[in-house]
Amino acid sequence: MWLFIIFLGITFGAGLYESRVTVANWTKSPEGEARWNAEAARRDDTGRKFWAFVTTLPLTLLTVASLILAWRATGDLRTWWLAAGFAALADRIFTFSYFIPTMVRLMRATDSPASRATATQWANLGYVRLAIVLVAWIAALKAFSLLYRNQ
Repeated sequence: MWLFIIFLGITFGAGLYESRVTVANWTKSPEGEARWNAEAARRDDTGRKFWAFVTTLPLTLLTVASLILAWRATGDLRTWWLAAGFAALADRIFTFSYFIPTMVRLMRATDSPASRATATQWANLGYVRLAIVLVAWIAALKAFSLLYRNQ
């Protein structure tokens, strides 16, 4: 469980940083106007340089393992752990079904009204995903406290 919590915390913190700092380099000109800078996104390539090592495989495996272990738990521990696991699963589904495929398409796109709209939507939905991860993290922390309180 502690690995699950650590990876959720890293995911939340890095996601917050990316949404506030990195994505702005892709979606805003130096003058603050909306744009899509695929070259900057490809240069940063956070998906392959960072996220693959933190969430794509590790958090996905930890989420599945947590759901299996949580299912066997009892009482409040089970409730909180399942809540954390299902919230993390929602994040994983959202990531694999929308965020990764959309970014792959955006990295090939030129700056156009359509790519700007897609990038803006991607960035805005990133805040929804961060909220889901935050819920998972808080629920996992509550489950962790119950696990050690009961021992």
